[in-house]
Amino acid sequence: MRTKFTFTALFAATLAVSGCVMSDLERAGVGAVAGGVTAAAVGGTVATGVVAGAAIGALCDEVTRICR
Repeated sequence: MRTKFTFTALFAATLAVSGCVMSDLERAGVGAVAGGVTAAAVGGTVATGVVAGAAIGALCDEVTRICR
């Protein structure tokens, strides 16, 4: 249950801030920061949060229309 909450919080935080930048690289950077902060806040592994956040940020505009 905690892992599902962590992933959901990470995804929501990344989507919220990744729409403010233009390129995939910028979105990956914002996603990495959001992922690391979210993972630290919920007691998860920061490195995993950074990697997941970067991946979600970079792929956000291909998967959803929220980041465009």
